Amino acid sequence: MTQTRIETIALTDGSDMRVTVAEPEDTLRGGLVLLHDSSGVDERLNGLVAALAVEGWLTVAPHLTPSPGARQDAEQTTPEDHDGDSGVADAGQQVLGDVDAVSVWLVDKGVQADQIGLLGFGFGGVAAFTVAATRSVGAVVSVGAGGIIEPVTPGMAPLADLAAELSCPWLGIYGDQDSDVPVDQVEKLREAAAGAQVAIDVVSFAEEGHRFDEDQDAAAEAWQRTLNWFDAHLR
Repeated sequence: MTQTRIETIALTDGSDMRVTVAEPEDTLRGGLVLLHDSSGVDERLNGLVAALAVEGWLTVAPHLTPSPGARQDAEQTTPEDHDGDSGVADAGQQVLGDVDAVSVWLVDKGVQADQIGLLGFGFGGVAAFTVAATRSVGAVVSVGAGGIIEPVTPGMAPLADLAAELSCPWLGIYGDQDSDVPVDQVEKLREAAAGAQVAIDVVSFAEEGHRFDEDQDAAAEAWQRTLNWFDAHLR
Protein backbone atom coordinates (compact mmCIF):
# COMPACT_ATOMS: atom_id res chain seq x y z
CA MET A 1 0.00 0.00 0.00
CA THR A 2 1.28 3.46 -0.93
CA GLN A 3 2.42 5.39 2.13
CA THR A 4 2.43 9.13 2.77
CA ARG A 5 5.14 11.00 4.61
CA ILE A 6 5.73 14.54 5.80
CA GLU A 7 8.65 16.62 4.54
CA THR A 8 9.70 20.23 5.04
CA ILE A 9 10.23 22.77 2.26
CA ALA A 10 12.19 25.98 2.80
CA LEU A 11 10.41 29.14 1.64
CA THR A 12 11.98 32.29 0.27
CA ASP A 13 11.01 34.31 3.37
CA GLY A 14 13.14 32.05 5.55
CA SER A 15 10.25 30.07 7.03
CA ASP A 16 9.56 26.37 6.53
CA MET A 17 6.41 24.68 5.28
CA ARG A 18 5.39 21.11 5.90
CA VAL A 19 4.08 19.04 3.01
CA THR A 20 2.50 15.61 2.81
CA VAL A 21 4.06 13.52 0.03
CA ALA A 22 3.39 10.19 -1.66
CA GLU A 23 5.46 8.71 -4.48
CA PRO A 24 4.36 6.24 -7.15
CA GLU A 25 5.87 2.78 -6.86
CA ASP A 26 6.28 2.37 -10.61
CA THR A 27 6.78 4.80 -13.51
CA LEU A 28 6.56 8.49 -12.66
CA ARG A 29 3.98 10.19 -14.90
CA GLY A 30 4.30 13.71 -13.50
CA GLY A 31 3.56 15.71 -10.38
CA LEU A 32 0.36 16.87 -8.71
CA VAL A 33 -0.11 19.57 -6.10
CA LEU A 34 -3.12 18.90 -3.88
CA LEU A 35 -4.54 22.02 -2.20
CA HIS A 36 -6.80 21.45 0.78
CA ASP A 37 -9.96 23.28 1.78
CA SER A 38 -10.67 24.87 5.17
CA SER A 39 -10.55 21.44 6.83
CA GLY A 40 -6.78 21.43 6.44
CA VAL A 41 -4.66 18.34 5.94
CA ASP A 42 -6.84 15.60 7.38
CA GLU A 43 -7.34 11.86 6.92
CA ARG A 44 -9.46 12.33 3.81
CA LEU A 45 -6.79 14.46 2.13
CA ASN A 46 -4.04 12.00 3.07
CA GLY A 47 -6.08 9.30 1.39
CA LEU A 48 -6.31 11.35 -1.80
CA VAL A 49 -2.55 11.98 -1.78
CA ALA A 50 -1.93 8.23 -1.58
CA ALA A 51 -4.57 7.42 -4.21
CA LEU A 52 -3.08 9.85 -6.72
CA ALA A 53 0.37 8.35 -6.18
CA VAL A 54 -1.09 4.93 -7.00
CA GLU A 55 -2.12 6.42 -10.35
CA GLY A 56 1.53 7.29 -11.07
CA TRP A 57 1.71 10.90 -9.87
CA LEU A 58 4.28 12.25 -7.43
CA THR A 59 1.77 13.99 -5.19
CA VAL A 60 2.45 16.72 -2.65
CA ALA A 61 -0.04 18.50 -0.40
CA PRO A 62 1.31 21.69 1.19
CA HIS A 63 0.06 22.46 4.70
CA LEU A 64 -1.17 25.89 3.72
CA THR A 65 -1.41 28.98 5.83
CA PRO A 66 -4.96 28.80 7.26
CA SER A 67 -7.47 29.87 4.65
CA PRO A 68 -10.51 32.07 5.33
CA GLY A 69 -12.90 30.21 7.62
CA ALA A 70 -10.37 27.49 8.38
CA ARG A 71 -10.87 25.32 11.44
CA GLN A 72 -8.04 23.48 13.13
CA ASP A 73 -7.59 20.64 15.57
CA ALA A 74 -4.86 18.26 16.64
CA GLU A 75 -5.10 16.16 13.49
CA GLN A 76 -5.18 19.04 11.02
CA THR A 77 -2.93 21.82 9.83
CA THR A 78 -1.48 23.78 12.75
CA PRO A 79 0.35 27.12 12.98
CA GLU A 80 3.60 25.15 13.26
CA ASP A 81 3.09 23.93 9.69
CA HIS A 82 4.35 27.39 8.67
CA ASP A 83 7.29 27.85 11.01
CA GLY A 84 8.01 31.51 11.56
CA ASP A 85 4.70 32.74 10.10
CA SER A 86 3.32 35.26 12.58
CA GLY A 87 0.17 36.00 10.65
CA VAL A 88 -0.15 36.95 7.01
CA ALA A 89 -2.35 39.89 6.11
CA ASP A 90 -2.40 38.86 2.48
CA ALA A 91 -3.33 35.20 2.65
CA GLY A 92 -3.85 35.01 -1.12
CA GLN A 93 -0.29 35.93 -2.00
CA GLN A 94 1.04 33.68 0.76
CA VAL A 95 -0.78 30.67 -0.65
CA LEU A 96 0.40 31.42 -4.19
CA GLY A 97 3.95 31.64 -2.87
CA ASP A 98 3.48 28.27 -1.19
CA VAL A 99 2.36 26.75 -4.49
CA ASP A 100 5.38 28.26 -6.25
CA ALA A 101 7.67 26.63 -3.68
CA VAL A 102 6.03 23.24 -4.12
CA SER A 103 6.32 23.52 -7.91
CA VAL A 104 10.05 24.20 -7.59
CA TRP A 105 10.30 21.17 -5.29
CA LEU A 106 8.63 19.00 -7.93
CA VAL A 107 10.95 20.28 -10.66
CA ASP A 108 13.92 19.45 -8.42
CA LYS A 109 12.51 15.92 -8.21
CA GLY A 110 12.65 15.60 -11.99
CA VAL A 111 9.11 16.65 -12.97
CA GLN A 112 8.85 18.96 -15.98
CA ALA A 113 6.85 22.16 -15.47
CA ASP A 114 4.27 21.18 -18.09
CA GLN A 115 3.75 17.86 -16.29
CA ILE A 116 2.67 19.55 -13.06
CA GLY A 117 -1.04 19.63 -12.29
CA LEU A 118 -3.05 21.14 -9.44
CA LEU A 119 -6.14 19.76 -7.72
CA GLY A 120 -7.80 22.09 -5.24
CA PHE A 121 -10.88 21.93 -3.00
CA GLY A 122 -12.82 24.96 -1.77
CA PHE A 123 -10.31 27.73 -1.04
CA GLY A 124 -7.64 25.42 -2.46
CA GLY A 125 -9.68 25.29 -5.66
CA VAL A 126 -9.67 29.09 -5.81
CA ALA A 127 -5.89 29.07 -5.41
CA ALA A 128 -5.55 26.40 -8.10
CA PHE A 129 -7.67 28.45 -10.53
CA THR A 130 -5.58 31.55 -9.79
CA VAL A 131 -2.41 29.60 -10.52
CA ALA A 132 -3.92 28.44 -13.82
CA ALA A 133 -4.44 32.08 -14.80
CA THR A 134 -1.15 33.51 -13.54
CA ARG A 135 1.46 30.74 -13.73
CA SER A 136 2.63 28.10 -16.20
CA VAL A 137 1.47 24.62 -15.22
CA GLY A 138 0.12 21.68 -17.17
CA ALA A 139 -3.50 21.31 -16.01
CA VAL A 140 -5.77 22.27 -13.11
CA VAL A 141 -8.91 20.89 -11.47
CA SER A 142 -10.95 22.95 -8.98
CA VAL A 143 -13.70 21.40 -6.83
CA GLY A 144 -16.24 23.73 -5.22
CA ALA A 145 -14.16 26.86 -5.81
CA GLY A 146 -15.92 30.01 -4.66
CA GLY A 147 -14.78 33.60 -4.97
CA ILE A 148 -16.32 33.85 -8.42
CA ILE A 149 -17.79 37.36 -8.17
CA GLU A 150 -16.16 38.64 -4.98
CA PRO A 151 -12.61 37.68 -3.93
CA VAL A 152 -12.34 35.20 -1.06
CA THR A 153 -9.25 36.96 0.30
CA PRO A 154 -7.00 39.92 -0.53
CA GLY A 155 -4.44 39.10 -3.17
CA MET A 156 -6.79 36.92 -5.20
CA ALA A 157 -9.01 38.44 -7.88
CA PRO A 158 -12.55 37.15 -8.47
CA LEU A 159 -12.38 34.04 -10.64
CA ALA A 160 -14.73 35.54 -13.24
CA ASP A 161 -12.25 38.37 -13.74
CA LEU A 162 -9.38 35.93 -14.25
CA ALA A 163 -11.16 33.37 -16.40
CA ALA A 164 -10.17 34.75 -19.80
CA GLU A 165 -6.52 34.59 -18.69
CA LEU A 166 -6.51 30.85 -18.05
CA SER A 167 -3.34 29.50 -19.66
CA CYS A 168 -3.72 25.77 -19.07
CA PRO A 169 -6.61 23.28 -19.28
CA TRP A 170 -9.02 23.81 -16.38
CA LEU A 171 -11.81 21.58 -15.09
CA GLY A 172 -14.31 22.97 -12.59
CA ILE A 173 -16.49 20.59 -10.56
CA TYR A 174 -19.47 21.97 -8.66
CA GLY A 175 -22.57 20.86 -6.79
CA ASP A 176 -25.80 22.72 -7.51
CA GLN A 177 -26.80 22.35 -3.84
CA ASP A 178 -23.64 24.08 -2.59
CA SER A 179 -24.89 27.01 -0.50
CA ASP A 180 -21.46 28.66 -0.67
CA VAL A 181 -21.32 28.79 -4.47
CA PRO A 182 -24.66 29.73 -6.10
CA VAL A 183 -25.57 28.12 -9.40
CA ASP A 184 -25.90 31.48 -11.18
CA GLN A 185 -22.32 32.35 -10.24
CA VAL A 186 -21.08 29.02 -11.60
CA GLU A 187 -22.84 29.81 -14.86
CA LYS A 188 -21.17 33.23 -14.99
CA LEU A 189 -17.82 31.55 -14.50
CA ARG A 190 -18.61 29.07 -17.25
CA GLU A 191 -19.40 31.94 -19.62
CA ALA A 192 -16.29 33.89 -18.65
CA ALA A 193 -14.01 30.87 -19.01
CA ALA A 194 -15.34 30.22 -22.50
CA GLY A 195 -13.17 33.12 -23.66
CA ALA A 196 -9.94 31.39 -22.64
CA GLN A 197 -7.70 29.93 -25.32
CA VAL A 198 -7.35 26.54 -23.61
CA ALA A 199 -9.51 23.50 -22.91
CA ILE A 200 -12.21 24.30 -20.36
CA ASP A 201 -14.93 22.16 -18.79
CA VAL A 202 -17.37 22.98 -15.99
CA VAL A 203 -19.29 20.02 -14.58
CA SER A 204 -22.24 20.50 -12.23
CA PHE A 205 -23.84 17.75 -10.15
CA ALA A 206 -27.51 18.57 -9.61
CA GLU A 207 -27.94 16.78 -6.28
CA GLU A 208 -24.60 17.49 -4.65
CA GLY A 209 -23.49 20.18 -2.23
CA HIS A 210 -20.02 21.26 -1.22
CA ARG A 211 -18.76 17.81 -0.22
CA PHE A 212 -18.82 15.07 -2.85
CA ASP A 213 -17.65 12.27 -0.57
CA GLU A 214 -21.11 12.01 0.99
CA ASP A 215 -22.47 10.39 -2.20
CA GLN A 216 -20.41 7.45 -3.43
CA ASP A 217 -21.68 7.60 -7.01
CA ALA A 218 -21.04 11.33 -7.39
CA ALA A 219 -17.66 11.01 -5.69
CA ALA A 220 -16.66 8.18 -8.03
CA GLU A 221 -17.68 10.16 -11.12
CA ALA A 222 -15.91 13.33 -9.95
CA TRP A 223 -12.79 11.28 -9.18
CA GLN A 224 -12.80 9.65 -12.60
CA ARG A 225 -13.31 12.97 -14.36
CA THR A 226 -10.34 14.35 -12.44
CA LEU A 227 -8.10 11.44 -13.39
CA ASN A 228 -9.22 11.66 -17.02
CA TRP A 229 -8.43 15.39 -17.10
CA PHE A 230 -4.88 14.87 -15.92
CA ASP A 231 -4.47 11.84 -18.19
CA ALA A 232 -5.51 13.93 -21.19
CA HIS A 233 -3.52 17.07 -20.48
CA LEU A 234 -0.38 16.07 -18.58
CA ARG A 235 1.77 14.26 -21.14
